[in-house]
Amino acid sequence: MTPKRNPRRADLVLSGGGVKGIGLVGAVGALRDAGYALERISGTSAGSLVGAVVAAATQAGGISADQLLELAVNVPYRRFRDSGPIERIPLLGTAWGLLRGTGIYRGDFAHQWIRGELKNLGVSTFGDLAVDDDNLLPERRYRLVVTVADLTTGQLVRLPWDYKRLYGLDPDEQSVADAVRASMSIPFLFRPSTLKDAAGQRCTLVDGGVLSNFPIDSFDRLDGAEPRWPTFGVTVVPYLPAPTTDQLIPGLRLPWDGPTFLESLITTMLVGHDQAHLSQPWVKVRAIQVDSTDVGVLDFDITPSEADALYDKGYAAASEFLASWDWPAYLQRFRRTHYVT
Repeated sequence: MTPKRNPRRADLVLSGGGVKGIGLVGAVGALRDAGYALERISGTSAGSLVGAVVAAATQAGGISADQLLELAVNVPYRRFRDSGPIERIPLLGTAWGLLRGTGIYRGDFAHQWIRGELKNLGVSTFGDLAVDDDNLLPERRYRLVVTVADLTTGQLVRLPWDYKRLYGLDPDEQSVADAVRASMSIPFLFRPSTLKDAAGQRCTLVDGGVLSNFPIDSFDRLDGAEPRWPTFGVTVVPYLPAPTTDQLIPGLRLPWDGPTFLESLITTMLVGHDQAHLSQPWVKVRAIQVDSTDVGVLDFDITPSEADALYDKGYAAASEFLASWDWPAYLQRFRRTHYVT
């Protein structure tokens, strides 16, 4: 009998991007079809949602590209727009949510949906995603890490890595769905999440994209040793557009015309920080960039055919990237100053 080929290994970083996250799923499908075993996944916002499902499926034995496609097109995006009673009132409701800082949407349905999907895969807490790897720091021995921004302490937080250090909490006991929901809390649009630390203090958590929408350095080594395998990044957020009279975020339908200050703020907040970062050679060479211009961050009314097309773009972008990827050449050029685990 011919021995089964050992799959190649890689860590994966998935950017935020709202509904554009369908493109992330397509890229993951191409990596799986190319034989890559995804060891750990770092995600922000939409990337945290996709990453959590893929990590849970990997822990449970794996997920095929066909299953990923089914997931991408069947996410009930429209139901993510779960406004509260006041927020449903035209004009007044939107203004009320913005002024109070509670957001236009509650985010409860998204929270329940991801919790259910993870439960079906046997995952509830980060303890269910623990990995046995003595090469990693103890707090980093998890298959998933989620990026959030803590407004109370004013810093970037990576969960579950920072649960014990910052909040005095046992990471194994913390809900994965809660962390993903926090990472999806786009300011002004979705209600912020709250985390109570061991001392009883409440911390307000929002979308990690506020500070880093594409944290491709999540798994970079800290010890200067040679990396064991590559970290690939997938981003679906395009470059900031030049000022126009069109909406900067297609799909964001606010009750006034033109490119509003709020739209510009949200766009810059989520993608501006990482645009210069993407131009760095050691970042660009390991980043899969998916053309998602036709789909807006908040296009919750995306059709199945549009979802299929975006998935295909993600798959094609990853396939094209892998066709020219050269791990030895990457190590030779960059490993002396930048390391990936």
